[in-house]
Amino acid sequence: MTPVMPSLITWKDEYSVGIPILDSQHKHLITLINALNDAMKSGRGKDVLGEILAETVKYTKTHFLCEEQLMRMHSYPDLTAHLAEHQALTAKALDLQKSFATGAMTLSVGVMEFLSDWLRNNILGSDMKYSPFLRRKVAK
Repeated sequence: MTPVMPSLITWKDEYSVGIPILDSQHKHLITLINALNDAMKSGRGKDVLGEILAETVKYTKTHFLCEEQLMRMHSYPDLTAHLAEHQALTAKALDLQKSFATGAMTLSVGVMEFLSDWLRNNILGSDMKYSPFLRRKVAK
């Protein structure tokens, strides 16, 4: 029997921003990062890792656009600051993807910890700032 590897990130109720579409997207990002971690730990090839990393970066952009649309639709007062965070995080993710694709960087435990910390900190930090505001607006 093959041992089951523990997930890098496990969804917790404290990660919920209270908006079902965004919580669902956060859960999917957790699934992608866990899949990337599992592939790295099992020694899967660079092509497989590259595909999963590309999907993670692509889905992150999709998620950010969804958040931004909700913020614009409901005139979120800190939209500019949140957009700047998204731009910085997207740039970091693209740099990571480029470095991996060119062989300048390999996926390591440190990189995976960075990704998991980034996701948790993004949800628990900046996303929790908009949560009360958007929950009130979306519930109307």
